[in-house]
Amino acid sequence: MKVLYVDDEPFIREVASIALELDPAFEVRAVESGSAALRLLNAEDWQPDVILLDVMMPELDGPATLARLRDDERYASTPVIFMTARAQARDHEPLTRLDVRGIITKPFEPTSLAEEVRRLLQA
Repeated sequence: MKVLYVDDEPFIREVASIALELDPAFEVRAVESGSAALRLLNAEDWQPDVILLDVMMPELDGPATLARLRDDERYASTPVIFMTARAQARDHEPLTRLDVRGIITKPFEPTSLAEEVRRLLQA
């Protein structure tokens, strides 16, 4: 499963990548911003099966990146899962109205991150 992980925090990006790659079925590419994700997707012949997208990022946040992805027919139906440090239900509620498979709250449990991604994709 090809996973694109987008997060502006280098440490979180590294931990998530390592955690996901513990599952031998996951191939992970990680980038530092929504803009970098769009550049990667436009420049390479690599299509992710799922995109994990941080909500709060400078320049182009998660919802804005999602909107750009949905405007591109190649990624209009690619499953997206938001990652956010905001744990309150009132913070999640507006995000659930967007076209995403689910929300994973940070800090996440590294040992079960791949399992959580699989669970959300099956929902």
